[in-house]
Amino acid sequence: MIMACAFFAAMSGLIRHISESVPPLEIVFFRNVFGLMALLPWFLRNGFGALKTNRIGLYLVRGSFGSATMCFWFWGVSLVPLAEATALSFTAPLFATILAIFFLGEKVGIRRWTATLVGFAGTMIILRPAVSTIEPGTIMIIASAALMACASIFLKKLMTTDSPAQAVAWGGIIMVPTTFIPALFVWVWPSPESLLWLLLLGTIATMANLCFTRAISLSDLTAILPYDFTRLPFVALIGYLVFSQVPDFWTWVGAAVIFSSSIYVSWRESKLERKDEALVAAAVGTSPAVDVSGDIEAAVSRAERDDKH
Repeated sequence: MIMACAFFAAMSGLIRHISESVPPLEIVFFRNVFGLMALLPWFLRNGFGALKTNRIGLYLVRGSFGSATMCFWFWGVSLVPLAEATALSFTAPLFATILAIFFLGEKVGIRRWTATLVGFAGTMIILRPAVSTIEPGTIMIIASAALMACASIFLKKLMTTDSPAQAVAWGGIIMVPTTFIPALFVWVWPSPESLLWLLLLGTIATMANLCFTRAISLSDLTAILPYDFTRLPFVALIGYLVFSQVPDFWTWVGAAVIFSSSIYVSWRESKLERKDEALVAAAVGTSPAVDVSGDIEAAVSRAERDDKH
């Protein structure tokens, strides 16, 4: 996960640099093209049969969210200081909580609502907004965090059956055509130097995604999420050395607040999930011939009451 964060930070720096000569939406397309090319050794070793899956529909949905996430993120990073953009991206788990209410029908108790509101307060600390001063780039970064939350949910589902390399490969196959369409509207032929930078971007992006996907497949999100905070010092260092960007004090404070609330939300969800599994397992384990539906309902009911309190 730490390696993924280092690669993602390098990606952000490259996006910022390349956007001076190539439109961000076009960078997204080339990132996917060269990223897919970086997987050629995997294709040569495993053959195209390694792509076989029964979850094409899920890949299409995840690829659509991934494409939109990239478009908003790449465009936003070209406009917003790197450290501020990274800090705002930590709101993704908070968006996941809100999305779970509307799309998964989950019941959210006072603790998770409080953590979500604290995360929102951290976002406001960074932005310190007046309605007229919120920049378009900032809105794009926040939108990318919301879309990233959706994409991560689908990615975690895919990891129950498919390999990390398979998920990254299918992501590239789907996102190359879906990101080519918006790139056409802003197309500028890149110079040879820009193509080299784009090639490097695609390679680093693939390495980042392989590391991240591998981390998700090896452990619970709550175990690896704390390390996501290492993106901020990596990005702050790149922003300072390459672009002379110095994050202000409130960016660090807001990032810490957002990240703390995100960690709590993820930890709480994991704890409740383990509690439900343990209670259901205990009920089912009473006897194979016993009707345990009432025990299961009671167990779930107790877990919901615990969450409300």
